[in-house]
Amino acid sequence: MNRNINVSSEVSTLKRLLIHSPDSGLGKVVPSKAQDWLFEDIIHLDTMRRKEYDFYVKTLLYFLDPQIIKGKLAQIDADQNRDFFKPDSPQYFNSDKVIELQKLLAEILENDLTKMKLVAAACAIEKEWYTTHDELFNLPPAELAKTLISGTTPSGEMLFPPIPNFIFTRDIGITINDHILLNRPKKQARTREALLVQYIFYNHPIFEEVRQNLIEIPDNETLFLLPEDEAEEAQSTLEGGDVMMVAKNHLLIGISERTTIYAAKQVIKILFDKKIVDKITLVKIPNKRDYMHIDTVFTQVKRNVWVLLGSLAKPQLENDDEVLVKAGLLQSKKSEQVHIIQFRRGQEQEPRVIESLEELLTEISVYDLDCQPMDVQFIYSGNNQFPYGAREQWTDSCNLLAVKEGVVIGYDRNDKTLEAFKEAGFEAIKMEDLLQDFESGNRNPETMKDTFIMLPSAELSRARGGSHCMSMPILRGNFE
Repeated sequence: MNRNINVSSEVSTLKRLLIHSPDSGLGKVVPSKAQDWLFEDIIHLDTMRRKEYDFYVKTLLYFLDPQIIKGKLAQIDADQNRDFFKPDSPQYFNSDKVIELQKLLAEILENDLTKMKLVAAACAIEKEWYTTHDELFNLPPAELAKTLISGTTPSGEMLFPPIPNFIFTRDIGITINDHILLNRPKKQARTREALLVQYIFYNHPIFEEVRQNLIEIPDNETLFLLPEDEAEEAQSTLEGGDVMMVAKNHLLIGISERTTIYAAKQVIKILFDKKIVDKITLVKIPNKRDYMHIDTVFTQVKRNVWVLLGSLAKPQLENDDEVLVKAGLLQSKKSEQVHIIQFRRGQEQEPRVIESLEELLTEISVYDLDCQPMDVQFIYSGNNQFPYGAREQWTDSCNLLAVKEGVVIGYDRNDKTLEAFKEAGFEAIKMEDLLQDFESGNRNPETMKDTFIMLPSAELSRARGGSHCMSMPILRGNFE
């Protein structure tokens, strides 16, 4: 078993993860292109960095790599240049546990052969000229890394479109035990980020010991022969927000707006053939922008506790007017339901249908994680009150990152969901207050239990992704 890259749980103690801090490209998203670049709104970059995401980084460091930050908080906060957070600065925190993708990219670009290949590939994707290739190749590695991510050269020229979704590192790959599944984004706007990550995984020394364990999802070989109206369903696309490693032998894959059944079938075959997991459950959610990935609908808090959207938790009562549905005058309510099917290795021809999301999550807690059925608990988005369930799910009330079992990071704006957590026995604390408590010694990350850490989110929430989206765990500990 690999000791540095291994994940077999969503909630055991987090030890290493990949992140990407908001870069200058996010500040160049314009209204006319926002939706094409998969953003819902225009963000204020400086606020997102200083008053929101920087708190996220500091909190991660306190849990994963405290010696880098403890005793230095006042000094870090006083620096108006934010050098602590900049990978090309001598004052950069440079943790090998909270790992910035831009830093890894700059490091692999020190190799001229890798640099040449990646620049050529990026120019091909973005349809740039040969002269642009030369211009980029002559940039120093740190500047080239920033340019490839932000799309803007050191001189200020906007050469490429930005890749603002790069902050959502969950979507680039998923650690499945000691393997890494490289994902295939559906939208053109994410093509360059997938390329950059592919080069990082195959060329950076951090991943050398698992290089033989990197899994690429094959494309549909006949896709180019299909007419456009049939090609979408036959695409091989999968994003990390649709994949959850809930137990050592059990993987969940969402079928969603971004992940196709074709890709899921390929992953099932590969993982079963390699005997990496024994059980894979497909969770089909409505193909709507409201949901996007399964981790916008539910995430795990403890072995026996889950947060989820109540309207999708159980099958809806059948109240369709079948005559009008058949006539095409009404859409069937069935399209708004969750459909679940489970496959076991060696029994692929005998899949099992599971009736509801609550039933699936209960089974995971009981059969995979040894909880008692009566102890399984659900916390609902918006406290299951209309209209707050849907409103707060839109701002990622169900998208939480567990830094250890029962201690989760989520947005501060989802008031009714926070009420539900408190009713379930959790403490809620603002991230800024928590950091001060850590610094003063009034709290210790190692002894914290059942806590919702409130991340400031006025700007981050505009991007339509929460703390779960903004993390790619590559190492979690075992349950005690």
